[in-house]
Amino acid sequence: MEALHNKIREEGIVLSDQVLKVDAFLNHQIDPALMQAIGEEFARRFGGLGINKIVTIEASGIAPAVMTGLCLGVPVIFARKHASLTLTEHLLTASVYSFTKQTESTVAISPRHLQKGDKVLIIDDFLANGRASQALISIIHQAEAEVAGLGIVIEKSFQTGRAQLEEQGYRVESLARVASLAGGEVSFLPS
Repeated sequence: MEALHNKIREEGIVLSDQVLKVDAFLNHQIDPALMQAIGEEFARRFGGLGINKIVTIEASGIAPAVMTGLCLGVPVIFARKHASLTLTEHLLTASVYSFTKQTESTVAISPRHLQKGDKVLIIDDFLANGRASQALISIIHQAEAEVAGLGIVIEKSFQTGRAQLEEQGYRVESLARVASLAGGEVSFLPS
């Protein structure tokens, strides 16, 4: 997706050979026009699969997930990272480790929103080692729902997440596949 590649080149900041900061348009400040284009592209790639729910993790996955949900006409569920007084029923949960935050979190979804037989599209901002995706897959399976695929805004292709997911038989569609962050420069693979 050329618009996303250009935005990463222009506004992304390479902090190390492992970390790309995109807070100017994706995960602190959000570019609504870009999110709309991202939602349209995911809808084009995954449309026609009978998807009836989208799942993401708070907070950075919410904007692209909502735009995709709008384009597909389906609800969006986000796995919450923090306990809430309103989430009191038995929850579907999984643990996920965040490389950028260096913390482990338990994420949760209410079983009222994710149910047996749902056909679910996972949308997330980044794919690196795949831990967030694996946590969401675990929650979806706990609900006896089906994973239709994974839509990733930015994939760090030099890490193992995609290979692990594909080995498990999941379809992964990434809009920007980063080949390397070496030398402070972003290089892309074809997406």
